[in-house]
This record gives sequence, structure tokens and C-alpha cells, in this order.
Amino acid sequence: MFKVKVRVTPKKGILDPQGQAVENALRSMRYGSVESVRIGKYMEIMIQGEDEGQVEAQVNEMCQKLLANPVIEDYSFEMERIK
Repeated sequence: MFKVKVRVTPKKGILDPQGQAVENALRSMRYGSVESVRIGKYMEIMIQGEDEGQVEAQVNEMCQKLLANPVIEDYSFEMERIK
């Protein structure tokens, strides 16, 4: 079994209105050192399997088909084998 941690973020150059709103709010709260904010998604998925390569391929497919929109979002993930 694997625990997979998936991070999805807007691609550079894609507008992030939610991130912009948080950035503006932080600045209005006098956190002037904040340069920028990008809002993304984080998921933890438990997946049955023994073959790491097979699980990795399956997670890539999940990200491309459902978890991320590859046109406007980037994704990355890390896998941890659970005993």
C-alpha cells in the first residue's frame, strides 16, 4: 500500500483570483513582506499495490484525467510505502 501526497497549483502565467484576494488581504493586514500568494489543492490518497512503478503510473493518470486540469494546472506528488 502507498500513501500518495498530491499537490496541484495553477501554472505560472495563469490568473489566480483566489490567491490574489488572499495576497491583498494579507497586505491590508500589514503583512507587507508578502510578495505573492498562489492557492492550490492538496490531496492524500491511499492506494493498494506492490509495484511502485505501476502505482506511479496510476497516480499520473488520475492527475491528468481528474485531479488536475493539465491545461491550466501543474501537479506533483510523492509516494510513501505503508506497511
